Amino acid sequence: MRQDISWWCFQGRLEPKRLIAEAKRIGYEGFELVPEPLWDAIKEADMHIVTHGGHGTIENGMNDPRNHSRIEDELKANIDKAVKYEIPILICFSGNRRGRPDEEGIENTAACLKRVAPYAEQKGVTLALEILNSKVDHRDYQFDRMAWGVRVVELVNSPRVKILYDIYHAQIMEGDIIRTIRAHHDKIAHYHTAGNPGRNEIDDTQELNYPAIMRAIKETGYTGWIGQEFVPKGDPLAAMRDAFERCQPRGG
Repeated sequence: MRQDISWWCFQGRLEPKRLIAEAKRIGYEGFELVPEPLWDAIKEADMHIVTHGGHGTIENGMNDPRNHSRIEDELKANIDKAVKYEIPILICFSGNRRGRPDEEGIENTAACLKRVAPYAEQKGVTLALEILNSKVDHRDYQFDRMAWGVRVVELVNSPRVKILYDIYHAQIMEGDIIRTIRAHHDKIAHYHTAGNPGRNEIDDTQELNYPAIMRAIKETGYTGWIGQEFVPKGDPLAAMRDAFERCQPRGG
């Protein structure tokens, strides 16, 4: 299980060079959502940049056809950057519902992704549509249930269009994490973690059993990345070490 750290969660808690060095010492192999001026520092440390934002913004996303041309241009430009820096995944967003029925949002999002999927396939970069909760953190976000995103992926029908399954967000909206992973692992390109409630450490103060979840992910044959996307309340290095150990399935 290759693990990485979402940069924004630790930004300001540790000086960049130290964060890179300490993460590598613990066993992490990469970072996500890193500010572009730091990309070269990540690569120079022989670490990976695992994800980058594919387009702006979370609220104004693919479910609105008025955004499609802009998003297409942004995604193609970011795909070219991803190729240069060997970034395997670009994160995409449905956008907020704003009264739009589910089926309309699904069809619009699939149509947008179909415009870019051939280019992503050509360049070998995966577009990962992220599930987010609309209850606590992202009010009115449309892709807040796994069935919604699964339908989008089915309609696009591209090996380079899949789902970013954020365990924290999914737990808030519908739970049933392990069953969902087993049922839909073929449509998942990437995973994010965080403790619930609070989006903090994945320790024993929160409700998700991450060792069991990681075993379930491993059993699906997944060989991608686990992205630690929690905001530490306490010592950031201790939190990084503990999370890394919890997400190493025993026996492998």
